[in-house]
Amino acid sequence: MNAPLVAAACLAFATLASHAGIESLFDGHSFKGWDGDTNKTWRIEYGALVGGSLTDTVPRNEFLATTERYTNFVLRLKVRLLGTEGFVNSGIQIRSERVPNHHEMIGYQADVGKGWWGALYDESRRNKILAKPEEGVAERAVKEGEWNHYEMRAEGRRVVLTINGVQTIDYTEPDESLAQFGRIGLQIHGGGKGLVAFKDINLERLP
Repeated sequence: MNAPLVAAACLAFATLASHAGIESLFDGHSFKGWDGDTNKTWRIEYGALVGGSLTDTVPRNEFLATTERYTNFVLRLKVRLLGTEGFVNSGIQIRSERVPNHHEMIGYQADVGKGWWGALYDESRRNKILAKPEEGVAERAVKEGEWNHYEMRAEGRRVVLTINGVQTIDYTEPDESLAQFGRIGLQIHGGGKGLVAFKDINLERLP
């Protein structure tokens, strides 16, 4: 084998090895591995998971959630939020669970939306912002109306959020009684004419 071929083979092997621990959570064409209201709220369009509407007000919060649970991980995805009427908002749940016999989820949420991007919210539990970006940080990082790369690192009791390569928060949970594992969920918030889309959803498990 000549030198160029050896180099190409080594590069290919290195690339495969670097992606060996990364799992794709969405296959681009089905809801395999997810559950939620796939009759009215959630659909698949052009290889993305899409929720909400730009013509009708979203009546309530709805979540599309993984059927599997995760503990320590790095979750990376692309998200785009559109809409200007009402409260247009979304979020990504991590280490969360569904509220029994209810449409809500409970747990940590990486927030999405004007004035909320990059914040960590405690959905349906303490119902408050746990950590938020310093003034101007999220606004400079986010591309409104475009695809944004969102990264959530959950390791031990620590959660770090990054948008388009810019770290927005670094939070350590002080309450040791709270479970640090659970489902991942995608939210469309009620109360506005909003449309959210998620794609390239990949997860890297950590020890």
